[in-house]
Amino acid sequence: MGLHRRDFMKHASVGTLTAGTFAGLGSQPTRAAEATKESTGLPIIDTHQHLWDLSKFQPPWLSGAPEVLSKSYVTKDYLAATAGLNVVKAVYMEVDVAPKQQVEEAEHVIALSKSKDHPTVGAVISGRPNSASFKSYITQFKDSPYIKGVRQVLHAPSAARGLCNEKQFVASMRLLGELGMSYDLCMRPTELADGAKLAKQCPDTRFVVDHCGNADPNAFMPDSAEEPSHEVDQWKRDLAKLANQPNVICKISGIIARAPKGEWKSDILAPAINFCLDEFGPDRVVFGGDWPVCLLGGSYRRWVESLKEVISNRSEADQRKLLHDNAEKFYRLT
Repeated sequence: MGLHRRDFMKHASVGTLTAGTFAGLGSQPTRAAEATKESTGLPIIDTHQHLWDLSKFQPPWLSGAPEVLSKSYVTKDYLAATAGLNVVKAVYMEVDVAPKQQVEEAEHVIALSKSKDHPTVGAVISGRPNSASFKSYITQFKDSPYIKGVRQVLHAPSAARGLCNEKQFVASMRLLGELGMSYDLCMRPTELADGAKLAKQCPDTRFVVDHCGNADPNAFMPDSAEEPSHEVDQWKRDLAKLANQPNVICKISGIIARAPKGEWKSDILAPAINFCLDEFGPDRVVFGGDWPVCLLGGSYRRWVESLKEVISNRSEADQRKLLHDNAEKFYRLT
């Protein structure tokens, strides 16, 4: 008997989805050496690595950011944060630089990815898909094997609600599909249905839902002292709409940054993480560190160890897919 459509999508491999540091750091260990040095557990590909060197780039949003983020974070810091966790590769994620520095950021991370002295092997770069100039901007990178996709944070004040379904935006998404690039959906948890509508209009483009759909752990805690940013039922309903699109995968990331202030245990992250894993299935989920933004809730190690606790009852094969194998296929990192 044939699989129900939802069951099919849960089992569809990301490998078969439709195609559609900054700063000099001196001598560093090679990727292979760093990957094996004091490593424990399953190998990890981090699909959401932020880096910013404030001597080169000044992302506008940092002017109002929490103090912990208001300094440079470069490769040597990332290597220290991930030491011993078996992070073998990383995909750089854009840091919302000023538009005039977008090309410079892309060229910088391409150079970084070419170097075997760093774990970074590819990048999702910044872009403004709703701009008429987007085509000329992105096509200059069409032949680079290191540029994997594009992102514009859609929950920023500068991004209007419903922006992702405007005509120019949709056209840009279809172009990304033609170029074999993906698009990261980083949006308000109350607007996930807009993302599902976009993905449906662009079946040949691959989409990634960032940060578990920006789920707020406080929404799942009836006694939370903090006001949640969404209702659980609404978030589940809309995330399921995204999972219902076979060209969408989910990034298990970011949720630690929204953990309640003070002491917390991994089980507060479990409801949202498990819902994402169950809706998208073992073949359409990838891991993201979201470092250094994760420091708002805990260290990189704390995030990895907490996630491993949450997924400990799942098969080793499924854990390996989440932490490593799916990302390798989706971003073509082999």
